[in-house]
This record gives sequence, structure tokens and C-alpha cells, in this order.
Amino acid sequence: MSIASDTKPKIEFVSPLMGFDQHTAFEIEALDDDGMFFTMQSTSDPSLRLVLADPQPFYPDYDAVIDGDTAKSLQIEDEGDGAILAIVNMAQGMEKATMNLFAPIVVNPKAHRAVQAMLYGEDHPLDAPLNPPAG
Repeated sequence: MSIASDTKPKIEFVSPLMGFDQHTAFEIEALDDDGMFFTMQSTSDPSLRLVLADPQPFYPDYDAVIDGDTAKSLQIEDEGDGAILAIVNMAQGMEKATMNLFAPIVVNPKAHRAVQAMLYGEDHPLDAPLNPPAG
């Protein structure tokens, strides 16, 4: 599902984002026309802004399996209802940017709900290099 739109979708985290317990309401905005990069900005603290990316163009074999309880909490009834986005860390510049594939953000923009899912038992790194998309 695409979360890009003409407006900034507002989402509420069903459980707090790790490290940001007091921030549960955010707006998501596309940074590019391809829907690969987004910002997620806190509605209560505009200085809190995270960069997110669709991991598929960078890691085509990435398969984040979301458990049934998580899907239910987000009101996801089929795969088309949700989107999986990875938090991008650009603290050391774009050349050394990484993405967190272990704990992606799962969003159901129709229900305005999100959660940070921990993919225990999977071999997904916290700091996968943000390689340019192939093609």
C-alpha cells in the first residue's frame, strides 16, 4: 500500500516508538515522488522528525513477517492495508546512511495506526547500509 498522498497522513502509534515514549502522534510526508523516502514528524514536538524509507528497493529480499497480534492492533486485514518502512540514520551523512531492518515501522494509513515491530528470530540488522537501488 502506498502512504503517499496530497495531505500529511496523521498516525497514532498503538504502542510508543522506542526511545520516544511521550510521542505517539505523528504526520508522515513523502520526500520524493517515487514514495521511497518519507519524514515522520511528531505532532506534539515538531523538532522530532525521523526519516523513513521503503526497504524493498534497497533490499529486494527483505521480508518482514508481522505477527497476527500486530496486524490486528493496526486493523490490517490483508497485505494491501499496511506499509513497512525502515528508520534511516543519516547521522554520519548520506554516504554512510543506514536503515533499521530489525525494527521497522508498520503503518496502516487507512486506520491511522502504526507500530514499531521487533522482528525477533529474524536475521535483520539494525544498521543495514543504505545502498543505492539497483537498476
